[in-house]
Amino acid sequence: MTQTNFTRWATALGAACLLSLGTVQAHADAGALKGRYADLREQMRNNSYGRPLHIDSTESSNNLQGDVYAVLDHPFERVSSALQDPNAWCDIMMLPFNTKACKANGQKLAVRIGRKYNQPVDQAYGIDFSFANVAANASYLQTRLNAAEGPLGTRDYRIEVEAVPLEGGKTFMHMSYSYGFGGAGRFAMQAYLATAGASKVGFTANGVRGAVERNAMRYYLAIDAYLDTMSTPAAQRVDRRIERWFAATERYPKQLHEMDQETYVAMKREEYGRQQTAAIQ
Repeated sequence: MTQTNFTRWATALGAACLLSLGTVQAHADAGALKGRYADLREQMRNNSYGRPLHIDSTESSNNLQGDVYAVLDHPFERVSSALQDPNAWCDIMMLPFNTKACKANGQKLAVRIGRKYNQPVDQAYGIDFSFANVAANASYLQTRLNAAEGPLGTRDYRIEVEAVPLEGGKTFMHMSYSYGFGGAGRFAMQAYLATAGASKVGFTANGVRGAVERNAMRYYLAIDAYLDTMSTPAAQRVDRRIERWFAATERYPKQLHEMDQETYVAMKREEYGRQQTAAIQ
């Protein structure tokens, strides 16, 4: 065997080994998620959320994470196809009230987040996410958005979704939302909780854990609203999506209510409309 042929053979073998290891890992992750579904199935059947859902959160000295586990009334193929698309993620991320703009460019998402719902887009914080399809096959999906930096000293943002198919054309999904923070970020969170966030509660905890739970829930409801409206005629899709998301959040007014429906719908129509005609500066 010549040196050139040996090099080609070694390269091909290495690629095949990496592919095999990735497949093994995906199978292991799918098995772990199915095991989690088995553990949570009874809790999701009997809870106060009015849907098959489980929420959890964790707090460490420099990190917050909110987790949502849910059974989606959508087939796995639809969920997988949608959540592998960065443009779909921009449509999803636009639904929460404080997202002012989102533009997908390849595997990058440029997002603008407002401190207040009515903050002009040019005054909103910019967060640049990278998007990755970590695993995608007929039995398991994992996608991830990462951002190194966020507003007010926050960092290491991650939105991660993994999903497996269930019987009856349904899907079990785990969505996690997390970010890190230093001294400035902790001070900003404490200031928020002492002022505008003083009356806010979470789903399983209050304080900073309650805040991350609320954000995780908003993103989960946005994913569900997006999937619900995929087959809606294009001319009606955005309005239907906006209405679905608002109605879903109003089922949990103690945690998620921010404004009346008329204000939210008008705001989001304007913001989605701007998405079609202008790029983020």
